[in-house]
Amino acid sequence: MVQPSQSNPANNSDITVLESQIRECYGRVVWTHKTHEKCADIYAAQLKADKTTEIVLSALTTTSLLTSIFVAKRWGIIIGTLLSTVLLGVTIYAKDYDLGKISKSHADTAVKLWSIRESYLSLLTDIKLNNLTLNQIQVKRDELQNQLASVYQNAPRTNSKAYDKASQALKTNEEMTFSDEEIDKFLPNDIRRKQSQP
Repeated sequence: MVQPSQSNPANNSDITVLESQIRECYGRVVWTHKTHEKCADIYAAQLKADKTTEIVLSALTTTSLLTSIFVAKRWGIIIGTLLSTVLLGVTIYAKDYDLGKISKSHADTAVKLWSIRESYLSLLTDIKLNNLTLNQIQVKRDELQNQLASVYQNAPRTNSKAYDKASQALKTNEEMTFSDEEIDKFLPNDIRRKQSQP
């Protein structure tokens, strides 16, 4: 296929085809970004719950053993031993699965995907403004696909629970959607679509 020159814009049907592909890519990046965010949240919450469990088990174990010493009750030793065994299991689990590291890996991936997501959005905006040639659009698309491939190559695997939470966030909670009024609240009055009256 003959590429248009840098100075001549492509015909509308060629651009429409490319725009459709880029919109599809944008949609996938939005979902993947949100899924990694939710994965990071899930693992961070699990880490917090595990640490809280360890603290509670440690406190109960210590209390049971101290009770057995000062009150001379055998049940304190039995309960303390059982709690200590459970605490050991939780500690071994936490050692084998570094939830903090996993959470950070997902958060780091989400940050990289956010940048690419915003670049796709900017590219779609430039296409709508009709100021790019077909070749320029293809070059930008290919650059973004290469960046995306690099991020995906090093990204941790997501899970179905995070995907479900991302689906809820995007479809029901509309976390990626703002009304004009909501956006205006973030902006100075001079650049709002609907300026407030003094």
